[in-house]
Amino acid sequence: MKIKVKNSGIVRLTTRKDARRGDLFVAESMKNIPFAIKRVYSVNNIKDPAVVRGHHAHKKTKQVIFCANGSFKLSLDDGKRKQEIFLSTHAFGIILGPMLWHTMSGFSKDCVIVVFASEHYNEKDYIRSYEDFLKLVKKHEQRK
Repeated sequence: MKIKVKNSGIVRLTTRKDARRGDLFVAESMKNIPFAIKRVYSVNNIKDPAVVRGHHAHKKTKQVIFCANGSFKLSLDDGKRKQEIFLSTHAFGIILGPMLWHTMSGFSKDCVIVVFASEHYNEKDYIRSYEDFLKLVKKHEQRK
């Protein structure tokens, strides 16, 4: 898989497979997670298969999103390019950098999402309007 959008990438977890004892997947701050982890959260028990989560970007926060169980579709938008990624393994995750609009949809009934974030929750860091997001992207590009 190749990431086409800006402010994203792939994170591969350290994996130890053992047929008898199960699989171990390890995420370490500043090693395979490319930042210091300040917050971890998960999403599960999504009852409505038509629900769409996300619909936002962050000004500063970096995150890595994993599908710990089941599957879902991750849609990314950097303001110029869009990409959809189907996640169904916890062996790798996708970096959600700042200024990257994202949504999650198409959840399987057993879907569990785990997210590692670089910042504590701060509502002021969220960009919740797509139009505002596009304006901020344009403003960032004009500064370069």
